[in-house]
Order: sequence, then structure tokens, then C-alpha cells
Amino acid sequence: MAKKTEDGRKIIVSNRRAFRDYQIMERIEAGIVLQGTEVKSLREGKASLADSYATVDGEEAFLHNLHIPPYECGNRFNHEPTRTRKLLLHKREIRRVLGRSTEKGLTVIPLSLYFLRGRVKVELAIARGKRSYDKREALARESAMREIQREMRIR
Repeated sequence: MAKKTEDGRKIIVSNRRAFRDYQIMERIEAGIVLQGTEVKSLREGKASLADSYATVDGEEAFLHNLHIPPYECGNRFNHEPTRTRKLLLHKREIRRVLGRSTEKGLTVIPLSLYFLRGRVKVELAIARGKRSYDKREALARESAMREIQREMRIR
């Protein structure tokens, strides 16, 4: 289910793959416009951030491909699972995201979805995709650190 952090956030889902595939440059917290059945489905801890991304269109920001499954107890007015959802950001934040995302090689991806004081928030990241050799290097570094920690515990 949802994990609670020390700052009061109740994490619904996190995008672990993002940390492996992207180099995180900057983080931004945004609100998200949802329908009632989407919130109920999120309270059950159901969502997937895989293959989702954010775009800026005009003066509004949108989140694409966020999969929130239909609420099981919902009726015919249930939501569409992968609809495009509007993000709630200040105008200057939208301008900053637009400026950074138009740079070559940078994209805006969601890192996590969580409840904060009863509201659903999404943590966005401006990120640069890693090359395959960068991924191998990071994996080797993590493996070496794990070995060192294991040896330190034994001694």
C-alpha cells in the first residue's frame, strides 16, 4: 500500500525506472487535476507511472500516459485509465519547465505520485536520458558500494 514519509507525504507509487534510465537535473512538485473515481482508485494504491511524461502546451502543463485503473466500485461514469491530466503549476514554474524541456536531450518525467495533506501531488523531474554505458557504469558503482558495505559489516 502507501508508504508514509517523515514530511507527511503518503507515497502512492514511485517511478523507480526513472532513476536508472535518466539523470535527474531538477525536481518540481505539482498538483494534478483528477476526477472522483481516480482519487478513489489512488487511495487503493493503484497507479502506474511507466512510460508517462509531461508536456507544456501554451500556458498549461499536462501529464500523459499516467495509468490509473478504473475504480472497481465505480459505475458507468468511471474515468478513462490513461487520459491526459492537467498539472497545476504557477506560471513562472511552467515557463521554467518549458525553457528547460526545450533544451536538447532534456525531458520532463514524473518521479512519484503521493498524497500531501489530502491532495494528490506529482513530483516531476527535468531529466536527461542516460546512455547504455552510463547505466553500466552506475550499476558497477552500486555493486562495488554494496560489496564494500558487506565487507564492513562482516569485519
